[in-house]
Amino acid sequence: MATLSSKLDQQLAQVNQRLKAAQLGIQIERRGQRLNLRGTLPPRPGTQRLRPHQQRLSLALPATPAGLKQAEIEAKIIAAKLLDKSFRWQDYQTVPSLGFLGALSLAEQVAAYEDMFLRVGDSSSRRTTWQTAYAPYLRQLLHHAAAHPDWALPELIYTLLEQLPPHRRQRQVACTALQGLCRFLQVELPIPLSRFWGHYSPNRTQERQLPEDSTIVAAFAQIPHPGWQYVYGLMATYGLRNHEVFFCDLTGLANGDPQGRIEVLATTKTGSHYVWPFPPQWIDVFQLRSPRLPQINTDLSTTPLQRIGQRVNQQFRRYGIPFRPYDLRHAWAVRTIHYGLPDTVAARMMGHSVAIHHRTYHRWLTLRDQQQAVARVLAQQGDALELNL
Repeated sequence: MATLSSKLDQQLAQVNQRLKAAQLGIQIERRGQRLNLRGTLPPRPGTQRLRPHQQRLSLALPATPAGLKQAEIEAKIIAAKLLDKSFRWQDYQTVPSLGFLGALSLAEQVAAYEDMFLRVGDSSSRRTTWQTAYAPYLRQLLHHAAAHPDWALPELIYTLLEQLPPHRRQRQVACTALQGLCRFLQVELPIPLSRFWGHYSPNRTQERQLPEDSTIVAAFAQIPHPGWQYVYGLMATYGLRNHEVFFCDLTGLANGDPQGRIEVLATTKTGSHYVWPFPPQWIDVFQLRSPRLPQINTDLSTTPLQRIGQRVNQQFRRYGIPFRPYDLRHAWAVRTIHYGLPDTVAARMMGHSVAIHHRTYHRWLTLRDQQQAVARVLAQQGDALELNL
């Protein structure tokens, strides 16, 4: 073994001598059982370097005579690309079992990006994000590529974005998905996608007509199934997202905790957090101390959170509930404002930032809500004046 290694090192020295004599500026290195190239190469995409500098480039070639022969060929090819300024780092980014990323078709590149995306972070939430925010626009990109096989990737991306309505959230989501793909492929677009972002803001969205508390209580009776009644009651009382209902620790609630606190588990979209009932009286109104969730598939290895949430939407439509499930969450948020719950606490219970909480919910206070709040404050001041007299 030592003899074979020494012989390979001798061959490597001879190859490097030839490359040096040809003034190609590229050398081959043996690092363990693999061969790499080393030379003055352009900065990698995403780095802070601005000028070419000494870097290594992995070839995924074995340290064998055959691998060395191929490495010498690659060194000459790369040297030629450097001369005519056609060298691209993405051509040498490897994908396990697939080879160089730059040599793959666009469909294979998107599949590799999906695999990488889903392997980072929490699998259930990443899978939901991929299916709802990334996959739709990447599928559209592949349709464009099939219809225009001669178009370059930037042209496909720009055409897709221009077909989406400007100043809308869907264009921003598309920009995010496509920018992620470009970053993965190490492709620098000639026109930044920020130019297509637009001026969308959640504040532009149409305000919802939230159901009054009396309407929420009355609609509970429209649900004949005890399990879906329980889902409805939990969402109304705790402001839960559709899927969160099925991923809660209800032990304290079932055991008679006087505050009725529950825990939304870490398997949900925004991680573990505690929630208190508003109003607490609804624990008894909706009989929430006796958990009876319906039997549905909550195995996140086979069922994404989005699909679980869709089941709730389907049941609301089935039972003729006159508002959407998420309206229960929004009504809960506005209700906590009337109770005087600090935004920092309410936002934590809802699993989002204070900025999002304030921007989303404070603007939904209707004239009726404001009148009730003013009347309550004036009544409190009147009581205080009577005490002072």
